[in-house]
Amino acid sequence: MDNLNMTIDPSCLREAPLAVDVIKQLDVFGIILYSCLTLMAAVSLLVYLEECVYVYKKVPSPKKTTIIWVIGAAPVIATMSCLGLWIPKAIMFTEMTSSSYFAIVVYKFLILMLEECGGDEEFLRRCGKGRFRISTGPCCCCCPCLPRVPVTRRMLTILKFGSLQFALLKTVFCIICIVLWTNGNFDLTDLGITGTAIWINPFVGILTIIALWPVAIMFMHVRNILRSQKIIPKYAMYQLVLVLSQLQTAIINILALNGSIACAPPFSSQVRGSLMSQQLLILEMFIITLVNRLLFRRHYDPLPAADQHEKDNAENATIILHRESGDNMA
Repeated sequence: MDNLNMTIDPSCLREAPLAVDVIKQLDVFGIILYSCLTLMAAVSLLVYLEECVYVYKKVPSPKKTTIIWVIGAAPVIATMSCLGLWIPKAIMFTEMTSSSYFAIVVYKFLILMLEECGGDEEFLRRCGKGRFRISTGPCCCCCPCLPRVPVTRRMLTILKFGSLQFALLKTVFCIICIVLWTNGNFDLTDLGITGTAIWINPFVGILTIIALWPVAIMFMHVRNILRSQKIIPKYAMYQLVLVLSQLQTAIINILALNGSIACAPPFSSQVRGSLMSQQLLILEMFIITLVNRLLFRRHYDPLPAADQHEKDNAENATIILHRESGDNMA
């Protein structure tokens, strides 16, 4: 075993290098790669700021605040990934910042669907006679026998709270992890039964599933109503950010912990896996930011009336009454 250990580069067993060490080891290809990815992150942030100005001027409150939160997911993740790319020691902090922001976006997207319907009162007026289908992902997609629940104000509050808890608790757990890390009690690579990561991460995963369920329930209920508002591609972009920022990152980190990603001095296997994840995220979030610009930077027309025939009948009745009044006067 001693002879085997001698063949391992000592750099592969070290912690993440400093930003200066990263810059020193860059070759021509590395300089071009890092420059392009940094440019993509900067463009994503600028596009987002331009969208914020447009939405702030053109969209009434409170919808504009919700939209600004939702479209900020991709550029925030790209910016944090860029910081983690240049400063590997800060990767844990940048990933936690991105995940905390996206936890808020999960709740905000649920609110966005309600505001696209005209708010809570308008949603209840339109859909009060309907029923929510709860046999949907990620919790109950395999249970089509589950009964549909009525659309009530109480049920709407439960759905909101189901997503809001993730936004609050995810941020709390991120703060706890940072505090434990400063005391040397939190290590993502420590998967032993006595490690804190093995207890915190599964619990956060359960909170994530619980939070995604109400959003899926609401989307399945309003997707036809909000088809004119392009809610389907908006939901697709939201889901894509979820998969890429959470699932993709988790898979790469697991492969790195198992040693499937080779060490490349001065980067250990775990650090190199994290850097690969950051590079992919910058490119992916850049594309998603551009797509979101096409979806959200538009003229926001009010949703058509809930019952167009009812509106037409009311107008026809008014015309008939005017005619009858005119005939009586004659």
